[in-house]
Amino acid sequence: MGATTLVTVEEYLRSSEKPNREYRDGVVTVKAMPTKLHSILEFALVAILRKLGLWAYSELTVRISASRYLVPDVAAVSEDFEGPYPTEPVLLCCEILSPEDRLGAMLSKCEEYHAWGVPYCWVIDPVKRTAWEYHAGLEPMRVTGELRAGTVAIPLPELFAPLDGVRG
Repeated sequence: MGATTLVTVEEYLRSSEKPNREYRDGVVTVKAMPTKLHSILEFALVAILRKLGLWAYSELTVRISASRYLVPDVAAVSEDFEGPYPTEPVLLCCEILSPEDRLGAMLSKCEEYHAWGVPYCWVIDPVKRTAWEYHAGLEPMRVTGELRAGTVAIPLPELFAPLDGVRG
């Protein structure tokens, strides 16, 4: 078992290795390596959310507390924010599974977003073409028709259409 080296917030923020790393109470963790399907879906999701009138960002660092910085695959807000990253809860955080990601770990990350004040989280699996909604105060729910976040709705066939014909 190796020792964990603690890093200050200032060191983390100066690091050039973001957005591939997250920061929790002095510990830097590496995010899973995104795949081609992950990348295509992330780009498509940002485009769809922007078309629906939201400010959507990929790999945007969010400060959920003075000692915690996470990096959702996609974050969306209804209005633009000041500064390099949000310090107030966003509307929606989306996590797209990479092969080494586990659904349980992503749902735990959604719980961190909810504790910060994010009302809606989505977890999307581009390989299985499945998705889950995890709304604050409710249990995670597998979605079959469309992903919803308040008045925002995205039909799963529209979300997954850019993956048609792509070899994983």
